[in-house]
Amino acid sequence: LDTRLTFLFQYLRNLGVPEKWQMVDVCGLDPDLLATVPRPVLAVLLLFPCSDKYEEHKATQEAEVNEKGQTVSENVFYLKQVVTNACGTIALIHSIANNTDEIQLSDGHLKQFLEDSKALSPEDRGELLQKAEGIINTHKELALEGQTKAPDENELVGYHFVAFVFKDGDLYELDGRKSFPINHGPTSRDTLLE
Repeated sequence: LDTRLTFLFQYLRNLGVPEKWQMVDVCGLDPDLLATVPRPVLAVLLLFPCSDKYEEHKATQEAEVNEKGQTVSENVFYLKQVVTNACGTIALIHSIANNTDEIQLSDGHLKQFLEDSKALSPEDRGELLQKAEGIINTHKELALEGQTKAPDENELVGYHFVAFVFKDGDLYELDGRKSFPINHGPTSRDTLLE
């Protein structure tokens, strides 16, 4: 396993995600490679290099959604990224929070954060995460174990995580740097990965 994947996997365990749930690399998008991914798939995390193209696409996409509108289920849990280097944690939270019907979290910092933030706006959820010492300290403790070096919260990093989840019949892109979730249209639990 890649060091980053190992770190994220252990981070989930320490935050209360049961061992029956795992993370795997998706090595390609052709049907034979997708067939090797264990099912069910609850979320897909995408890690990609940040670039001017991403910023341009983000601005264009948000302008299109603002102009045309979109339907977003009230059951979608979304939080804004208010700290520069929290995208991995936010993508994990998006993945878990939108699947609590499948993932029975153990009592702990993440479960408490989700309960505390349920009625908050996406911006207020981001602010609450910034103060969630249990989640922050869990990350720092793992980083100190030597699995990965945690960047300073304001250090510029060249990569960004986003989550894709199935919720109430649609595929949602959850990127904490965007103004809102992006509804990409109908999908199902069975076709999420494809």
